[in-house]
Amino acid sequence: MSSDLMRKQMSSKGGFIAALDQSGGSTPRALAQYGIPETAYSGDEEMFRLVHEMRVRIITAPSFNGEKVIGAILFERTMDGEARGKSVPAYLWEDRGVVPFLKVDKGLEEEKNGVSLMKPIPGLDALLARAVKLGIYGTKERSVVNLPNREGIAAIVKQQFDLAQQIAAHGLVPIMEPEVLVKSPDKAGAEAILHEELLKGLNSLPGDYKVMLKVTIPEKADLYKDLADHPRMERVVALSGGYSLDEACERLSHNHEMIASFSRALLGGLKADMSDADFDAKLSSTIDKIYKASVDKV
Repeated sequence: MSSDLMRKQMSSKGGFIAALDQSGGSTPRALAQYGIPETAYSGDEEMFRLVHEMRVRIITAPSFNGEKVIGAILFERTMDGEARGKSVPAYLWEDRGVVPFLKVDKGLEEEKNGVSLMKPIPGLDALLARAVKLGIYGTKERSVVNLPNREGIAAIVKQQFDLAQQIAAHGLVPIMEPEVLVKSPDKAGAEAILHEELLKGLNSLPGDYKVMLKVTIPEKADLYKDLADHPRMERVVALSGGYSLDEACERLSHNHEMIASFSRALLGGLKADMSDADFDAKLSSTIDKIYKASVDKV
């Protein structure tokens, strides 16, 4: 029953997905943005404790709820942590009405043919089984496109769809994330090829499970709308990709059937030394902007 309610929310409810899945090399940057420099902690354990405290502060803030934030992507350590005496996935769904997802990729290979494939993911089936027990609804897995190289992009898409099949076998909904870098020398060209390869992949997708797609907001508005309307697609979401909050929201507002899944643009302006009232006021303002860009299209 819970998964049915989650599926209904993710497929049709207005709102956006919060990306709270910074890990490894991106965690110090996230903490620095939050006002905690690397000199303030030593070692990975202390770093991950601090970032967990930051995430718990976000998800327990009054404005962070399923009215506008319909889903949240978690780092594995966050999934395994607690918020107000509950596991984080249970707290998100039961107390906030927010559908929990898990980031499962382990980073990127070196660039080849203009793209960076995902590194191998050892122990993935065991991780997916544990995620199901904890109430996770779906996963997210990121690879990167830099150049409009068809061979490289085809390899990216094949890897994403192969992994999606493994994830779906556990009853989870995969969010495939082939990110086109906003600094690509030919972003529009890379996106055009990516769109073609993704459509081919959807049309030949085995089984009857659904997938989701997380992409960079495209140069050509509504480029991915036909993918959003595809019968095998549950939702298409957009990453902020380094754009400012205002630019990301402006670009997103021109793309129909696409909602946000922002990370840096969502967390910008939140500081560790803010009072709880100021923290929630800032978060609420940002949530309102991202929600409007996700549901109120130009």
